[in-house]
Amino acid sequence: MAVLVNRDTRVLIQGITGSQGAFHSGAMLEYGTRVVAGVTPGKAGQKVHGIPVYDSVKQAKEEHDVNASVIFVPARFAADAALEAIAAELDPVVVITEHVPVKDEIKVIHAAKRKGVTVIGPNTPGIITPGAKQKLGIMPGHVFSHGEVGLMSRSGTLTYEIAAGMTNENLGISTAIGLGGDPCVGLTPIEAVKLFQKDKDTKALVLVGEIGGDAEERAAAYIKEHYDRPVVGFIAGRTAPPGKRMGHAGAIISGSTGTAASKIQALNKAGVEVAKKPSDIARLLDEMI
Repeated sequence: MAVLVNRDTRVLIQGITGSQGAFHSGAMLEYGTRVVAGVTPGKAGQKVHGIPVYDSVKQAKEEHDVNASVIFVPARFAADAALEAIAAELDPVVVITEHVPVKDEIKVIHAAKRKGVTVIGPNTPGIITPGAKQKLGIMPGHVFSHGEVGLMSRSGTLTYEIAAGMTNENLGISTAIGLGGDPCVGLTPIEAVKLFQKDKDTKALVLVGEIGGDAEERAAAYIKEHYDRPVVGFIAGRTAPPGKRMGHAGAIISGSTGTAASKIQALNKAGVEVAKKPSDIARLLDEMI
């Protein structure tokens, strides 16, 4: 019924005493997430929403056996925070922070691969499993309902819009993952497809991509050869001019690669129905499952 996050997930918030960490940890608690500890160096002994704060991930893990982390620290400290969580083998590590330097992103991704830890983000809205009432991040939980469709997206706001449209059509979600909009992210689309493939309760998949890079094309190639459940796609940025960044740091077209047309063509060749508008996704799913 879930990918990466379930009822056994015990969450640590890194940067819990900051404005964003404090606000969103409260929202996570209200949703039902098992937030059990927070970390801000130098703030040990404080409490945020009743959650005890520690100086280090190691201390928090010793006291509360946390097994996942959400990071709300400023960009210049995000890599160190993620590396600390990875060293403690928390999994997943969800990096909400945007504007993380690319060299730092690469360092974190390599460290996570060595440890076998899943990093989601940076620049992600997080991950949510409605059936377990667990969300790790900033997603508005009320638009997500429990069901059998996996949702993976490079766009945060599109994730919310599509989830709301599915909920309105009584199509629920097993797990929704915000992959992040940066050029370098931990969990890639093809890796997310593989995770959903292993989940027997995910009966269909929605893949939301955008211009820039070739991650969607590679995911399409994998889907064509290995994934036999219904898939609906959507690619944002159809009208974006070449060479112009649109929103996310990763959303930029270079030459003939990374265009909406190339991604849509690859998905179509893989047998994936590609919606023209986000509002079409629920209708296409309804026809397929």
